[in-house]
Amino acid sequence: MERVVDIAIDGRHLSAYRGFLVVCEGRAEVGRVPLDDVAAVIVHAHGVTWTTNLIAALAERGAPLVLCGANHAPVAVCLPLDGHHGQNARIRAQWDAGKPLAKQLWREVVMAKIRWQGAALAARGTEAGAFELMARRVRSGDPDNVEAQAARRYWPALMGADFRRDRSLPGANSLLNYGYTVMRALLARSLVASGLHPSIGVHHANRGNAFALADDMIEPFRPLVDLVAVALVAGGATDVTPETKRAFAGLIALDLPGEAGLTTVTVAAQRAAQSLARAFETGRAAELALPRPPSPLELARLGAAAVPADAGP
Repeated sequence: MERVVDIAIDGRHLSAYRGFLVVCEGRAEVGRVPLDDVAAVIVHAHGVTWTTNLIAALAERGAPLVLCGANHAPVAVCLPLDGHHGQNARIRAQWDAGKPLAKQLWREVVMAKIRWQGAALAARGTEAGAFELMARRVRSGDPDNVEAQAARRYWPALMGADFRRDRSLPGANSLLNYGYTVMRALLARSLVASGLHPSIGVHHANRGNAFALADDMIEPFRPLVDLVAVALVAGGATDVTPETKRAFAGLIALDLPGEAGLTTVTVAAQRAAQSLARAFETGRAAELALPRPPSPLELARLGAAAVPADAGP
């Protein structure tokens, strides 16, 4: 079982002991998790310390340590250097990928994201036929910025006419920030495990962004986070709490219907990362295998299943 360990209380100390991640407050142990079960460690609190042995143990298992700011968005990440037996060749292929391939890959990502957005709206009972039409209009590199056009329709339809997506705002925006942090950590881990480097993006190219490729690949997965956030807000949640964190952390273990049967979101992320590695090696964007949205009914069930009964205020 893969678990996201969230450290949100100030002054905690993290260490590794006999195969466990151990959390202490002062000299007292307050919790432990088997290292082999850890998918990622996310730190939001101040004054948190950790041992080098723990970071090495997490790196050996491909689990990132993610440090977040006050808005629950990541500001730094610690990732393993040796994540795959063919890492050197794959990173070289990733680095050498030309602009035509990068643009074709970004087209696939944007098309998938828009289709997921349409499916999320349909799961909420909103007419979303225009999103399939927009997805078909996306060209290589998305020069017409259809992604932004879809976003302008998507957010008001999903969250209400007054909603504005802004990472610095509280409320629903802070919930989205946290959910995306969980999903971004999963994608970063999957990319490293596939022999790729998450800082070398196909579209996002900010030099200070250690998650550039993860930020590319997260796009089709974002609507899953959005649906959970909508359900939480509808239940009265207004901020990131231990209960709402559990809802987002549980996303990575949700069963996602697909052509080959049920698969977890974690496995879908791993398959997407592995297919991206093949695309870099072969130079063929058609290798990229992104998750397809299930039916509106199945997606509505997924959103509801991710939210625990105690996630409200």
